[in-house]
Amino acid sequence: MPALPVRILGTGKALPATAVSAADMDRRLGLAPGTVAKQSGVLTRYFADGETTSGMGAEAARAALKAAGIEASELDAIVGVCGGQEQAIPCTAALVQKALGLSTSGIPSFDINSTCLSFVTGLDVVSHMIAAGRYERVLLVASEIASVGLDWSDRESATIMGDGAAAVVIGRARDGEGSRILGARMETFSEGSDLTRLRAGGTRYHPRQATDLASYVAEYGLFEMDGKAVFKYTAQQLPGFVERFFEQVGSSMAEVDMVLPHQASPTAMWLVQRRLGIAVEKFMVIAPEFGNTIAASIPMALHEAITRGKLKRGDRGMLLGTSAGFSMGALLFEY
Repeated sequence: MPALPVRILGTGKALPATAVSAADMDRRLGLAPGTVAKQSGVLTRYFADGETTSGMGAEAARAALKAAGIEASELDAIVGVCGGQEQAIPCTAALVQKALGLSTSGIPSFDINSTCLSFVTGLDVVSHMIAAGRYERVLLVASEIASVGLDWSDRESATIMGDGAAAVVIGRARDGEGSRILGARMETFSEGSDLTRLRAGGTRYHPRQATDLASYVAEYGLFEMDGKAVFKYTAQQLPGFVERFFEQVGSSMAEVDMVLPHQASPTAMWLVQRRLGIAVEKFMVIAPEFGNTIAASIPMALHEAITRGKLKRGDRGMLLGTSAGFSMGALLFEY
């Protein structure tokens, strides 16, 4: 795959107003003080209390547009890259368009969903469209409210999740700017598709089939994850995937200045860092501050790396993550 002349123009993030500490979670779950911090590694997360997916997405988008120095009306497309939709129909991108005050603009708005890898997948797909001349400037928006679907009896997953949004504006790189997408890869092994799931919301388990709403929600409407099985599968598959990725793009981990991983959980991330031999200073970890924000976690890590000066123009960055499916994805770029 040839390098694509695509540049990150600006990034932004948005968080709910309500911050929830590990100590708050201890009290909520009836645990001894310090339990959640020790077991999950997440010290703070944010939970929505009245905020909406599209509202947070629009807030993050405004910050990204400001950083890019362009107006929302100058966008050629708005792409929702959320793992969880605000509603089944219409797509979340259309609702973000409306929240941005662009409801009569005609700007194409659509979603690309591959759960936690949605941003990576969206960036890969849309970069080809920009390189082909279809679009000039595109807004990618990942906004998540994970808290609404948590199973509080499952401490392992409930204590690592958080809500939040991140947005990235990308555009065609001009001659001499140096920014480009160097390559991307995705692999899916659907034998692991039952390891992470939320079964309600589609046609298979529709609410009309329920005789009792409470039992329906408990059975189908809450997030399910076999964390130990997911980590075992990741540990088995990820090293080989990363090796195939670098072989494809003609590079190596030694040439990467900053790895921006999916913020699955602090514990899992550090195990991946050691298994892949990534230097600690080149591994962006924000999960202790924000939790696992699903598809927003990678673009939020990207935003934090840029704003904290850990990723500078000319640096080589790598997006890396896994998602329900079971899928693995990576993208290499020059910022």
